[in-house]
Amino acid sequence: MRYQLPTRLQAAILDWAGTVVDFGSFAPTKIFVEAFGSFGIEVSLEEARGPMGIGKRDHIRTLCCQPSIAERFHHRFGRSPNDNDVNEIYNRFMPLQVAKVAEYSTLIPGALDTIAELRKVGLKIGTTSGYPKEVMQKLTAEAAAIGYLPDYTVATDEVPKGRPSPAQALANAIALEVDDVAACVKVDDTPPGIIEGRSAGMWTVALRFSGNFLGLTWGDYCALSSDQLNSERQRIDQLFAPSNPHYIIDTIAELPPIIVEINARLTRGEHPAQH
Repeated sequence: MRYQLPTRLQAAILDWAGTVVDFGSFAPTKIFVEAFGSFGIEVSLEEARGPMGIGKRDHIRTLCCQPSIAERFHHRFGRSPNDNDVNEIYNRFMPLQVAKVAEYSTLIPGALDTIAELRKVGLKIGTTSGYPKEVMQKLTAEAAAIGYLPDYTVATDEVPKGRPSPAQALANAIALEVDDVAACVKVDDTPPGIIEGRSAGMWTVALRFSGNFLGLTWGDYCALSSDQLNSERQRIDQLFAPSNPHYIIDTIAELPPIIVEINARLTRGEHPAQH
């Protein structure tokens, strides 16, 4: 038997917050601020955004290891944060996130139309998230009520190792029964999510404006001038560069032409690992 490269994409694996729902990715960041604040530790929204894309427990651990936050913790408690503190903050974070995730489940403009276009050309829709299963159960139910029903979803605590490991993306590839990881495209608004797709051997598409790096509401984004948008494109593209996405677009609404282009590249015999 001889290996044959697929000639068409079979699945799109999409992130959730900042990609399909919650323009600006506010749900997790605001809850991190609130969870730390409940222990008397002030964390800014900008600081909370820093490790975005990884699992939420790892996100809290990363924040605790930042020198400025660790110093505030030491000032408050007379010692540096440890794993027990990470667990305590996580345990405070979880019920807050479960309670409030529905408030941030609004679909990003153009998302449903884009997903419909992907299905028209035969793509299955998989999803991954840095959220744990308990949060995802609520978010998927909210999304279903407004018309978003992916074929498969993998939460960060349903695999041995979360992002940037490829485990969640690969779990989707298996569940969706794709023939080859090169027939998958991973779409995400964070570098860990792009590295997840890269490490899984998939095509990758990064989103500039709907997620963590811009961090604006839809209304504030729409109010930006052309010069401001161009400046932000340059800044955000530089932030994505180390994760090496195959494509960078503004929002998921621009994804369908990228699917056409990837299919053309597959037909020419190109492989995502070659680029």
